[in-house]
Amino acid sequence: MSRHFAKAAIVVAVAAIATAVAASVGTASNKHSSTLKAGGTYRVGWESSFGFTDNFDPTGEYLGSAWGIYTNLLIRTLVGYTHQPGAAGNQPIADLATSVPTPTNGGKTYTYHIRQGVKFGPPVSRQVTSADVKFAMLRLANKNDGGEYGFYYTVIKGWSAYNAGKAKDISGITTPNPSTIVFNLTRPAGDFNLRMSMPATGPIPAEVGKCFTGSTAGNYGRDLISSGPYMIQGEDGIDDSSCATIKPTAGYDGADGTHITIVRNPNYVQSTDKYRRNLPDEFDFTIDSNADDIFQKVQAGDLEDEISQPPPKTIRDYETNPSLKPHLFQNVGDRTNYITMNLTQAPFDDIHVRKALNLIIDKASLQKAWGGTIAVSIATHVTPDPMLNNLLKGYDPYKTPGEAGSVTLAEQAMKGSKYDTNGDGKCDASVCKNVLLVSDERAVDSRMLPIIQADAAKIGITFKVRSVKGAYPVINTPKNNIPISDRSSWGKDYADPGTFFTELFLSQTILPTGNTNYSLVGLTPAIAKAVHASGTLTGIPSADTIINKCDTLSGKARNACWAQADKYIMTNVVPWVPYNSQNNVFISGPKVSHWQYDQFSDATAYSQVALG
Repeated sequence: MSRHFAKAAIVVAVAAIATAVAASVGTASNKHSSTLKAGGTYRVGWESSFGFTDNFDPTGEYLGSAWGIYTNLLIRTLVGYTHQPGAAGNQPIADLATSVPTPTNGGKTYTYHIRQGVKFGPPVSRQVTSADVKFAMLRLANKNDGGEYGFYYTVIKGWSAYNAGKAKDISGITTPNPSTIVFNLTRPAGDFNLRMSMPATGPIPAEVGKCFTGSTAGNYGRDLISSGPYMIQGEDGIDDSSCATIKPTAGYDGADGTHITIVRNPNYVQSTDKYRRNLPDEFDFTIDSNADDIFQKVQAGDLEDEISQPPPKTIRDYETNPSLKPHLFQNVGDRTNYITMNLTQAPFDDIHVRKALNLIIDKASLQKAWGGTIAVSIATHVTPDPMLNNLLKGYDPYKTPGEAGSVTLAEQAMKGSKYDTNGDGKCDASVCKNVLLVSDERAVDSRMLPIIQADAAKIGITFKVRSVKGAYPVINTPKNNIPISDRSSWGKDYADPGTFFTELFLSQTILPTGNTNYSLVGLTPAIAKAVHASGTLTGIPSADTIINKCDTLSGKARNACWAQADKYIMTNVVPWVPYNSQNNVFISGPKVSHWQYDQFSDATAYSQVALG
């Protein structure tokens, strides 16, 4: 059984949980779809900052909330999704392509045919072609253009040679005509159709995209040319007569800015798109660093939606108030939140310290800080249980009474550390004091930090906290040598457990910027030199062998292998303190007549919402 079909068992489990929670808290979709009206402006409050990993440039953007905007509103990939919750929302469908192809050549060739009538927004205003998809893939493969998940595509013939600058083209991607693109692989990859659903593979017109390469690549996010039903406001005013005349659109003022305004793409043809409803005329995303203010505005009808973590009091209010409860939505997020520890930085270059931190953290209190059981469930290992079809349900290698942490157990672990100089179970070396911890400016971080600091102090570790507005660029750059961060969170790229391992723990995925292996698992001195990391560079534990083994398997054997990989990482590597599995809780405003969850992006299905 191929990887593509292996996901069916996983998403059924996801769907079962999503159905159960939807029955008790809100509903994932509106029952009165026949009365939905078009028009209006859908306003969204976005807490803290956009926090984009690559300035909203789809080639390098890895933020889930950005993916929700891309896939619903701006970018049509060859393979897409129905923008629904549960199993249906994780099932691939043909979007830009006319069909989801069955591979030929023993599973090594995938041929896609481009749907006619799909046009770029202005100023390009022409049919999307196979060359536009290839241009996007070339950009993703170019190591200088900001791509963050190009490792998914190294299976394409010639990809690595092009990435290394040894070839001028990717030999495994051919475009025999404007409506056909063919991918030839070095080996079968049963999940390749899923890989072609990721936003970086969406078409980019060369006439604009060629102007954003190398050091200017990330700037394309402000001049993104839409292939979807909407576009960034001001796209129609771009002068693409030359690269020098292209100026940033007014609708998005940059990653450090305050707004993204998205309006209808006048070149979009609804008959080419079976799954998007596209009812509002405009979407406004506005930064507001005050989560309480966001939810007050949502309840008052001054906002329709939010990208924020609802404060515990807000969740309680909506859960208990009959007039508010229909606007509270809870869906399984396929996501783990965790404290990441850098294996190169003292004192976390010692596995005994990492184990002790797992045993001292009060996960029950962190759960309350996130809003309680409605918002999150306590996590005890890497992968959310539904992603492994519950093979590790109940597995808890650092179990403490009530999940509240244990000084006794943590001290026992710490006694094995070189940083416990007198054997009293405390980290008493100088490197244990004022350890840099990078956090974010979200409200939930401010609630978590006192808990984390107090717990760590019980075993002798104190922190110097640096709260950063949009912390990801800081922690995903290895040369910054960040010892520890509470900001880290990971959701699936698609419904396969492997997406919780390759990107997070495989040594080959460590990048100089946009790195998602924050702990630097598997780092070698050679890799450290390439990414400018410093600290302890020898003896770093690796998970490469088991990850590469699991990735060759399929079906039940594949899931079982990923379960073993999870156990290995949690006991032999210990790069994380996983503390909760996030349910995605959303609150909609009173003007929203239809709200829906998008399982793929773990975000609001903007293409399905309506105002009334």
